[in-house]
Amino acid sequence: MRRAAREASRVNNRWVVIVVVAGVTGSGKTTVGTLLANRLGWSFTDGDALHPPANIAKLAAGRPLTDEDRRPWLRAIAAWMDQRIGAGQRAVIACSALRRAYRDQLLNGRPAAAMAFLEIDPDAAAKRLAARHGHFADPAILDSQFADLEPPSQDERSVVTVRADQAPGDLAEQIIGLLSLAG
Repeated sequence: MRRAAREASRVNNRWVVIVVVAGVTGSGKTTVGTLLANRLGWSFTDGDALHPPANIAKLAAGRPLTDEDRRPWLRAIAAWMDQRIGAGQRAVIACSALRRAYRDQLLNGRPAAAMAFLEIDPDAAAKRLAARHGHFADPAILDSQFADLEPPSQDERSVVTVRADQAPGDLAEQIIGLLSLAG
């Protein structure tokens, strides 16, 4: 890899090889994550694919997940991240990461990972969910997602927050700039 490309991928004096695109349901995690990965030439995984079957059934029934439900899912995402980091594979993953503890679990001890949190207001998210088809999660979980939400604070150094009310392509470009990423 060229030196300039390597230098452009450094954030806070560390190499970024994993970007977690986070936010509540309907914020655009999958859309923005896919665009981001495509623009960088990295792979993309939707963290929803790592949910245990019981979580998917619960979400499909419109029942919110508990911390206990999320525990194995977050472990699976962390293991996925560790595999890619260990192999030096650059990748993007979508994951709600609603609470500070979840973000800490995914980012602490992983200096090669950073997060872009998509901030959206409840009405805009509800409108997006009403127009979304084919996703397993029932839109009824939106209220619980906002109830669980702990927006990132300024001391979360590996997290940047972007307003999700922009076009997805613009969001991807903004994340590339904020995290100083290069393909």
